[in-house]
Amino acid sequence: MHRSGTATLPLHPGDAPPWLFKRMVALGREISKVIIFEYGTEAFVERLSDPFWFQSLSCVLGFDWHSSGTTTVTLGALKEAINEENIGVKILGGKGKSMRKTPAELELVADEFDLDDERLKHTSRMCARVDNNAIQSGHTLYHHSFVIDEGGVWAVIEQGMRPEDKTARRYHWLSKEVNSFVEEPHKAILGQREKEVLNMVARDSEEARRISVDLAKEPTQKLQSLIIEAKKGQATLDDFTGARYLRMPFSIPWKRIRRIYEIQPRNYEELLAVEDVGPSTIRALALISELMYDKPPSREDPVKYSFTVGGKDGVPFPVDKAAMDRATEVLKSAVGDAKLGNDERLRAIRRLEAFVG
Repeated sequence: MHRSGTATLPLHPGDAPPWLFKRMVALGREISKVIIFEYGTEAFVERLSDPFWFQSLSCVLGFDWHSSGTTTVTLGALKEAINEENIGVKILGGKGKSMRKTPAELELVADEFDLDDERLKHTSRMCARVDNNAIQSGHTLYHHSFVIDEGGVWAVIEQGMRPEDKTARRYHWLSKEVNSFVEEPHKAILGQREKEVLNMVARDSEEARRISVDLAKEPTQKLQSLIIEAKKGQATLDDFTGARYLRMPFSIPWKRIRRIYEIQPRNYEELLAVEDVGPSTIRALALISELMYDKPPSREDPVKYSFTVGGKDGVPFPVDKAAMDRATEVLKSAVGDAKLGNDERLRAIRRLEAFVG
């Protein structure tokens, strides 16, 4: 059963100040080591995929509970913290330009962990295409982090932004819970719930997905005639559907449609993976599925679902730098002594479960 609820993630300007970021890296490193030492790498990856745990971790590291930077800065700090360590977990990708480096980073990690790099790159690509193209809430993807352990267990955490109202939406994935990339694949999605969202990976969109694939495999001329018919009903579309994000694009990318036809995708995953297929193509195919074949896609928003040392904006109180440094040193010392077999320190680590577990 998926956990449910909502979280508002407003876009906050500016960068994390250096004095805070270096402490986030240090404290994040020791927390990560404690979890991996006590529970293993797989458990650490699973925790990051949990939206509640991830949100709590960002607060422990001194970040605002409701900020878009909760995602980008926390993962940036963790990437710097654990990629320097030989602890069986790597964090790849990131925000903006770092996001585009993910495939190259996956190749290096796949070689180090002896994993299938092509499979991992396909996984990374499909997660991004689902969250940017198959789910259309107006949030454009700008952050993609790929977390993987030496056994191949992975989590993906992505974030999209909608500049119009300065909100962000975060997507959580976990490998062991993904049975299909194109049907209910997420661990959770966080954001402000919308009345209407085009959700092509909902279970209720199964027929719309099937018809979209069938349409894409038709000759371009036939599809053009169907779109002309669909556009005739566009004036009254909102009256009987209220589909905020299902409006037909002003221009249809016919070169892309032709490319899909030449490829002849066998299923929706293959359709979504085609290089030139973007949100407008997905939306057009979904609309024809509804208007011409009476098989509407889901418009149900898939959104599913506190300070420890303060927040950088001083809410609810300023970051206690001394407390943050002390917590880092306590954890570092506990991990070191536990590795030496100090039973008392080991028991102390276990008492930290309420803090990091």
